[in-house]
Amino acid sequence: MLLQHYLILSAVLFGIGITGVLIRRNLIVMFMSMELMLNAVNINMAAFSKYLHAMSGQIFIVFIMCVAAAEAAVGLALIITLFRNKQTINADEFNLMSK
Repeated sequence: MLLQHYLILSAVLFGIGITGVLIRRNLIVMFMSMELMLNAVNINMAAFSKYLHAMSGQIFIVFIMCVAAAEAAVGLALIITLFRNKQTINADEFNLMSK
């Protein structure tokens, strides 16, 4: 496969992720869309790493995936805590400045 195929796949996944964050108001869908954008960036980095014959990009991807796993755990814990307090996961109904 050519570099363009990977870049097109990455752009499509990133576009789907942005669309999910901007259009949907469900916190879980927004969170999953952000994870999709992060994976699109990883695909992009892997494609350029292969294209440039450099292992540094692939090593960096491993670190990004570790940070993404920790971010997923913290993000889901925050969503669960918000759901327990407000009984909803709709982003439009959250106003943390008021009681």
